[in-house]
Amino acid sequence: MKDQYINRKYLIGSIIIIAAAALLVRLFIIQVVEKTYRLSADNNVLRYVTQYPARGLIYDRNGKLLVYNQAAYDLMVVPAQVTRMDTAEFCRLLGITLPSFRERLRAAKTYSRRASSVFLKMIAAEDYARLQETLFKYPGFYVQPRTLRKYSRPIGAHLLGYVSEVDESLIRKDPYYKSGDYIGKLGIEEAYEKELRGKRGVKIFLMDVYSRVKGSYADGRLDTVAVQGQDIISTLDEDLQEYGELLMRNKTGSIVALEPQTGEVLALVSSPNYDPGLLVGRVRSENFSKLNSDTVFRPLFNRALQASYPPGSTFKPINGLIGLQEKVITPFTMFGCNRGYLFVSCHAHSSPLDLKGGIANSCNSYFCQTFRRILENPVYPSIGDAYMSWKRYLDQFGFGKKLGIELTNELPGLVPSTAYFDKYYGKNRWKALTVISMAIGQGELGTTPLQMANMLAAIANRGYYRVPHIVKSIGNSRPINEKYLKKNIIGIDSTNFESIIAGMEEAVNGTGTARVAALKDITVCGKTGTAQNPHGKDHSVFVAFAPKDHPRIAIAVYVENAGFGATYAAPVASLMIEKYLKGQITNKDMEDRILNLNLIGQ
Repeated sequence: MKDQYINRKYLIGSIIIIAAAALLVRLFIIQVVEKTYRLSADNNVLRYVTQYPARGLIYDRNGKLLVYNQAAYDLMVVPAQVTRMDTAEFCRLLGITLPSFRERLRAAKTYSRRASSVFLKMIAAEDYARLQETLFKYPGFYVQPRTLRKYSRPIGAHLLGYVSEVDESLIRKDPYYKSGDYIGKLGIEEAYEKELRGKRGVKIFLMDVYSRVKGSYADGRLDTVAVQGQDIISTLDEDLQEYGELLMRNKTGSIVALEPQTGEVLALVSSPNYDPGLLVGRVRSENFSKLNSDTVFRPLFNRALQASYPPGSTFKPINGLIGLQEKVITPFTMFGCNRGYLFVSCHAHSSPLDLKGGIANSCNSYFCQTFRRILENPVYPSIGDAYMSWKRYLDQFGFGKKLGIELTNELPGLVPSTAYFDKYYGKNRWKALTVISMAIGQGELGTTPLQMANMLAAIANRGYYRVPHIVKSIGNSRPINEKYLKKNIIGIDSTNFESIIAGMEEAVNGTGTARVAALKDITVCGKTGTAQNPHGKDHSVFVAFAPKDHPRIAIAVYVENAGFGATYAAPVASLMIEKYLKGQITNKDMEDRILNLNLIGQ
């Protein structure tokens, strides 16, 4: 029995010795080896100041600076460190009221008494200079530097986008972002957020009991350096964009100009628009609310990507191309026109016409008869099968779907399927004449200005396009996404495009409907359109590319509620083409007429 007690005594003693040794070893690791524990314990005398990186700059295609950064400062507060102070003087320095001071401090205490939070956002550099001299009088407050966006010219708001503070839902979704961070919204700012934002750093400061900085903690060894965001070279031509916005002043509509061979966006105008500088700094929320609540002019609505218009007569070249490819017409096929076709009216012009003349004179009868032959083609077992074949050509041109530009608010437009008509009219109960309005770009068709400019790029290239995009390069060497380099081939023989282009050339440079768009020394190929509008006056539409050979610009112009395409849209396109290709305007009378034109509210 005695031996048993002795054994137990040694066993218990051994356990105590082992536990004590383990505890001593752990204490040694915590206090000597592992410094992170010590750092955690010291948090009450350390201040972590986020080092926000400078956001990447945005340039136009010619190296002109579009978007850059300006210094701003957030006033931070640690409520537990705030002592009695002259609040009246403090409020005067900041330009806030005493009730506002109390509400801000209460919100900070609700967030955390010991952790820092933003007391006042985005103090301008000049205000910071005055505050800095007296900040030592106000324990618990300190300034954290950051940057705000600045614009070289008040243009390109829909294309560039803006920057705003992250919300709680985004923080939960993406752990990279923390309260107080900013993120790109819309445009290039959103599409290339990861490249533009850079990487945050942090500086750790040692504080005394009076909340005064005593120096860097651990001699700065634990600090991390902020990495500046990458610069963006956009495809935009700053001068052309500015000129387009000037031409569309006091008008509603859109301009999209592309470089045909590359798909690069030269200009993207949506009107009415707004100064991008309105969405910067502390006034951003107030200005955004005003812009968003404007239901009359809708300046935040990007008509170039989101407005779905009937293309009108600008769509006729597509039906001509499909008719040629399907061999239901030839370039020499003649159709008569007696001021229309059945119940579709047409304007007065010579008759009969071949394909070239049909395009140049925008003959409704010619393309109604072409479209009817496409859908009643005996090669297909039914009207529905022929229609779906026609729709597949449209899909190849990029209609009825998103083209894939980087901007996130692009909409697909509409090209209905046979199921749509089966549901509306009944299966096998609709014919070519039922949907004949699509022969002239009306009816159920809906296209965006971006899609129409892309259509012209495909015609200018004689059968292919590259997806429109807004960025040429990122940083010094990184190439753009591979999908923007790929040729999208359209299943129509290149020879068929020549007949269509000949008609578009005649429309501008001969006796056609678009003579107003003609330019000296530049062969413009174009097509006018008048898009019917059930809510008011018809829209003026014009699409074109130039020069005819080796084209450098393809353009689509929509001027809402402005009537015939030749009246307003064609002059706007002509001025844009000359501005881009020549750098100057020769037809000053036409320029003055468009610049002084006010169609808002008409």
